[in-house]
Amino acid sequence: EDPKGHDPVQAWMMLSQVAEMRGDLRGAQSWLDKIQAADVDLSVTTRRATVMARQGQIDQARQLIAQSPEREPGDARAKALAESELLREVNQPQQAFSVLEKANERFPDDVSLLYEQAMLAERLLRVDDMEILLRRVIALKPDHAHAHNALGYSLADRNVRLTEARDLIQKALQLSPGDPFIVDSLGWAEYRLGNFDAAITLLRKAFGSRADTEIAAHLGEVLWVSGQRDEARRVWIQAQAKDHDNDVLRQTLQRLKVGSL
Repeated sequence: EDPKGHDPVQAWMMLSQVAEMRGDLRGAQSWLDKIQAADVDLSVTTRRATVMARQGQIDQARQLIAQSPEREPGDARAKALAESELLREVNQPQQAFSVLEKANERFPDDVSLLYEQAMLAERLLRVDDMEILLRRVIALKPDHAHAHNALGYSLADRNVRLTEARDLIQKALQLSPGDPFIVDSLGWAEYRLGNFDAAITLLRKAFGSRADTEIAAHLGEVLWVSGQRDEARRVWIQAQAKDHDNDVLRQTLQRLKVGSL
């Protein structure tokens, strides 16, 4: 550290992240290169690997994480999570799933690893695997709000076992009161159950707490189907201005044949 007590490693990490967000991957790499070998921990290694992967050097990035020393008891599982996150970022969900599958064999009953594997199973449309994994998480950690919510939302989104879906999401909301993403899930379950007024109330509340694009897609859809099309368009336009390329919003507009906003 410098004499004033500032931590240059954290500063360089932040500057690297800012450069990466601007699309300046070389600049991001140059900030990381300032960090001395003695100060390199898993967080620095993971940041370096992410920058490498975004430049197409995926194998080298994975090797960098694999070669990172395991100084603390939790470092091995942290490396698995880091590698899977890296692969997910560069749109290789199947490889990410395989990394976590191996990690779960090595560290059975690790809730974080199981949950992340479940989220990847959902992305790969392996819904049966996802449900098995999430139920295992809930059995191991009954107060895991996100696992209850993820399973309930998945059921609601697929329009199956809707009463169970609502029960799971309501349990999640008891465990994490006011969470806008869980409120959104409950609104979506009510919509699937045909309770449009309850759905709109919940989705407006969720969107008011967190102007997230996917929440906007849901709220807009229920408003649109309920005949409140001007408000639906306003919600979608607001979301599209912030996140134009969002897949959920784009698919919603296509499915409802909305046309241009």
